[in-house]
Amino acid sequence: MRKIISFFSIVVLLSLIFLFTGCSQRSGSYEATKYTSKARHKATMRSYTVLGKRYHPTFVEVGDRMKGISSWYGPNFHGKQTSNGERYDMHGQTAAHKTWPMDTMVRVKNLDNGKSTIVRINDRGPFVKGRIIDCSYEAGKKLGLDRTGIARVEIQVVGFAGKVTPQEMIVHQQRTNTQERVMISDFGVQVGAFRRYQGAQIYKHRYGSLDRRYRPIVKRFENVDGAPLYRVWLMGFRSEEEARDFIASFHLEDAFIIRQ
Repeated sequence: MRKIISFFSIVVLLSLIFLFTGCSQRSGSYEATKYTSKARHKATMRSYTVLGKRYHPTFVEVGDRMKGISSWYGPNFHGKQTSNGERYDMHGQTAAHKTWPMDTMVRVKNLDNGKSTIVRINDRGPFVKGRIIDCSYEAGKKLGLDRTGIARVEIQVVGFAGKVTPQEMIVHQQRTNTQERVMISDFGVQVGAFRRYQGAQIYKHRYGSLDRRYRPIVKRFENVDGAPLYRVWLMGFRSEEEARDFIASFHLEDAFIIRQ
């Protein structure tokens, strides 16, 4: 009887672990929100060049922080289209960031006066050295930027798509490594291709253990002769350079970079 109870307890425990960790993490998708379409999400996460400098949008997770200079933008941009397709509203709680995903919720804290506010990323910028975020007029006013123009700030990811995670929960999630995250890179590395599904599965487990940051998947394709071909990909690289470095680090001579 004790053995049965112990076995049942283990099953329940494992189920709870799977439930909480599975629900708290999101990866590898461009999901539409009420603010941004799926196509726009994908478009805004491609690398791009402004003023001769290339930027590589990347993944973020709840709790991520960054320090730098914040500025604000107002009447000259009011009503114009932002990167996610919205019309810029200078009276809204929004901001521009060069690499974080659209609809990332960010707490901005003015390090000079202690004021803080929460904004939603819906645009790209600011493209000025040292500046990490460009707040709307309304958000900037709450931070005191309407008087100073710019200020030293710390920004922190506090949620996604309009939902804000309480600070105490962020601390708990970081301690238990269960914080919500969004993977937005569509760069991958193909490490093998097989006629037999079993061979693809072997490669999936083998190469998936090389670096846990990258997600191994098997994609089925139909050949011209009608026979299936199973390709093994590692996904989650933030840029082509990162994928190339991975191939070189593990001497994967037959591997090559793909994009979804």
